[in-house]
Amino acid sequence: MDFGLVLQTDPPATAVVDLMRRAEGAGFRYGWTFDSAVLWQEPFVIYSRILEHTDSLVVGPMVTNPSTRTPEVTASTFATLNDMYGNRTVCGIGRGDSAMRVAGRKPNTLATLGESMRVIRDLAEGREADVGGGKTLRIPWIRDGRLPVWMAAYGPKALALAGREADGFILQLADPFLTEWMVKAVRAAAADAGRDPASVTVCVAAPAYVGDDLAHAREQCRWFGGMVGNHVADLVTRYGTHSGAVPDALTDYIERRSGYDYSHHGRAGNPSTDFVPDEIVDRFCVLGPVAAHRERLEHLRELGVDQFALYAMHDAKEATIDAYGEHLIPALG
Repeated sequence: MDFGLVLQTDPPATAVVDLMRRAEGAGFRYGWTFDSAVLWQEPFVIYSRILEHTDSLVVGPMVTNPSTRTPEVTASTFATLNDMYGNRTVCGIGRGDSAMRVAGRKPNTLATLGESMRVIRDLAEGREADVGGGKTLRIPWIRDGRLPVWMAAYGPKALALAGREADGFILQLADPFLTEWMVKAVRAAAADAGRDPASVTVCVAAPAYVGDDLAHAREQCRWFGGMVGNHVADLVTRYGTHSGAVPDALTDYIERRSGYDYSHHGRAGNPSTDFVPDEIVDRFCVLGPVAAHRERLEHLRELGVDQFALYAMHDAKEATIDAYGEHLIPALG
């Protein structure tokens, strides 16, 4: 199992770089950040610094979207970083949540997302791509480019798209029951599309907090249930509750959700997440002493998870990175 660290690009950017360097030293192979240009600093500028100050860490957004930047701009940005630092990027992408909604726009359709994934990958790897309206482009200076595109998904249609088109699947929660259900859906779609299901990398991303004070850990990570709740609310709008299309275990907890303030997005103490019960925090996140983390991660690995990317938006970033480097990555990596 690979391990990744997920951060927000809060200023100063040097702090993000330092934490990524610490993570690489602890054995993490991936460094991810949020991508929402109004709420945080521009991540691609910071990726350049991270790549310069690390040796082999692979970096990318968790997740970008097709509209904040046009596909040719996204492809060229990744390709520039790869040309400078040697194919050490990965494109995590989704429909767009905070980046789109903060700007007053709706998330992209799955059709737009699917087409954008193909265009971004083809252009970033030096191939010609149809960018719409009968216009084809190729970025002429790219040589030996490589860009894996990993898609974030929850709902049935998005899971099917990830299985058909993506190089990797990003699931932003660490509940084993839901992980099993969603991984099976992605792999079934891959097989139906004539792909090798095992060729789709599975990345589970969730907050991790190492320590014995479970009540404190829950409060530091409760924000995550609110963030996931944004996506679940979209699924409920589309499919309804108890429809059979989405497991009730995912949808039931948002019944008390009354709104969401993106100014607190992804932050401990987010007042928009008081509807999230302890049970959901415990299921979606990885909390407790080292032994509890190992038990959960071993279970996820058995379900086919290739990478665990831990969100470190809490008051124990360094301690969590160090605990994983000392106890968990050597045992599971």
